Amino acid sequence: MDTKLLTIRTLVSTLTSPSDQTRLASLRHLHRISNQDPTARPLISAAGAIPLLAEALYSLSHPIQEHAAATLLNLSISDRQPLISSPTLLDALSHVLSRHASTSSPAAVQSSAATLHSLLAVVAEYRPVVGAKHNILRALVDIIGGPNSPTRSVKDALKASFAVALHPPNRTDLIRFGAVPAIFNLMAKDKKRKSGIVEDATAVIAQIAGCEESEVAFRNVLGIPVLLGLLCLDHEKCSLRTKENTVSGLLNLVRYGGESVIGEVRERVEALDWIVYVQEHGSAKGKSKAVALLKILLDGGSNDKIVEDLYPVESNL
Repeated sequence: MDTKLLTIRTLVSTLTSPSDQTRLASLRHLHRISNQDPTARPLISAAGAIPLLAEALYSLSHPIQEHAAATLLNLSISDRQPLISSPTLLDALSHVLSRHASTSSPAAVQSSAATLHSLLAVVAEYRPVVGAKHNILRALVDIIGGPNSPTRSVKDALKASFAVALHPPNRTDLIRFGAVPAIFNLMAKDKKRKSGIVEDATAVIAQIAGCEESEVAFRNVLGIPVLLGLLCLDHEKCSLRTKENTVSGLLNLVRYGGESVIGEVRERVEALDWIVYVQEHGSAKGKSKAVALLKILLDGGSNDKIVEDLYPVESNL
């Protein structure tokens, strides 16, 4: 038998050991192998590791949680199907995420959220499955809005939320669980805008704006003026990527909010100049969103056809 395969099978078999020390030693090795050798990832899955890695996420030992979660993240990069097929994975990820402020290791929280993003960004059919796990959505929102959440945890939760919101029905649930005030409060706290939080946050905003419930939720937090204010900041305070995300969010809002939102955007005259700037200097997707938004604002035409390409709204998350 191949030495690598034999080693992996031996390591996976010891994950059932009653000894935390034995399991931790094996998890460290599996973490390292899955990180350094992509060809080992399907061998790890085929050896039956995924349910055992998921079970390890319930451990009270932070090192065990961390190495198990990191290994799952590595597997999700190139060997997604076994994770998607696992009946125990989502509940285990939910367990870690839901306890981000108490018993979960911050590193395990980050890897768990990153695993969701890795799976959902690629596998569209998995998005409604995860969206139906409301505890996961609530946990992601809670991490984003948590006053003591580490920056890395927040960024990974934003990326996971973005991927969840690629499935349009999930946007309503994210709004219902408080994603809009959580994200806008987060942006208000990130005054220096050096961590990339605002860029990631506006990418999520652009997604969740694409549903019927968005206008009321955004108005409750003065979200439209905030987005217009971001759009009109100079380059040192607002990146081009943030401006593109903001244009996409405004485009979704004018679609679902209609004339009242259109009028509010039109009133901010300088915003039109910045939308033109995105049209001229943005990415291909950013340019198309800017063109569509300008057409609605300046021509007053129907916006239904213009925004047919909004799903999904692409970003650099």
